Amino acid sequence: MTAPVQIAAAMALAVRHAQTVKGRTYPNPPVGAVILGADGDVAGVGATEPAGGAHAEVVALRAAGDRAAGGTAVVTLEPCNHHGRTPPCVDALLDAGVAAVVYAVADPNPIAAGGARRLHGAGVAVTGGMSAEEVAAGPLREWLHKQRTGLPYVTWKFATSIDGRSAAADGSSQWITSAAARADVHRRRAAADAIIVGTGTVFADNPTLTARLPDGSPAPQQPLRVVVGQREVPPESNVRNGDSPTVMLRTRDPHEVIHALADRTDVLLEGGPTLAGAFLRAGVVHRILAYVAPILLGGPVTAVDDLGVASIAHALRWHYDGVEQIGPDLLLSMVPGGPAL
Repeated sequence: MTAPVQIAAAMALAVRHAQTVKGRTYPNPPVGAVILGADGDVAGVGATEPAGGAHAEVVALRAAGDRAAGGTAVVTLEPCNHHGRTPPCVDALLDAGVAAVVYAVADPNPIAAGGARRLHGAGVAVTGGMSAEEVAAGPLREWLHKQRTGLPYVTWKFATSIDGRSAAADGSSQWITSAAARADVHRRRAAADAIIVGTGTVFADNPTLTARLPDGSPAPQQPLRVVVGQREVPPESNVRNGDSPTVMLRTRDPHEVIHALADRTDVLLEGGPTLAGAFLRAGVVHRILAYVAPILLGGPVTAVDDLGVASIAHALRWHYDGVEQIGPDLLLSMVPGGPAL
């Protein structure tokens, strides 16, 4: 019988593999799977392939081969029980003869759900909920939100000095944070489905808004570039080059923007203080990623414009769900809600 410590280690490995395919599985969820042989050793590892390709369980089963028989499948999401572009993963697990399945998060999609029940009915030992919080807040965070709401998960990403300035008094902002922090931003861009900026940012900074590898070359996966505002963007602007698709949305209403991107799952908001303020006032920001550099700038250029907060009692409260050091900078991850003072 596979020991709990081996299963826990397998789930951690599955989570890591799920993280590596974020941004490459749309519209499918980024899932990781590990097959443990009957002896408890890792026999196969897999993650979801791009849409139309194999799901994580099938990739891992292929790697495991005959060693899957009598073994344990450890998966970050309940195995699917429907025939979409590919056959049900439940079929593959039953055909392989696994004796047990351990998964983290139940599938909230009623079309795909029911895998655990069917496996159990076929005599497979099934355990759900292992590392569920870690997976729900990690590789499946955005996808689960999309399943609940039908709308994309929006992360406001910005860089700031320790005193909350996004640029110096003369408007210069390159570079507030370190090369290590900027590399982390490009990694996250490559995992996103879209990046939103306002026309003000396009005119002020002429950004390219692409994801790049550490050597400066384009990442294989590029997000959709979304420019919001009423002004016409010149054709020579970097966001209109051929590096990635771009859409122009002639609106300043954050709700209209989000609904226009309803076919997307993971969206980064990278606009300036005006756009950030509008999205925060509208309540459509689900996570904040703040890259904070250990420098002081002072001056008038803050990370976000007026939020309509007249007093501390009306502050928009968030709480930290992650803090890490990246080079000399700190990355603060925050989600809504926090203790009242």
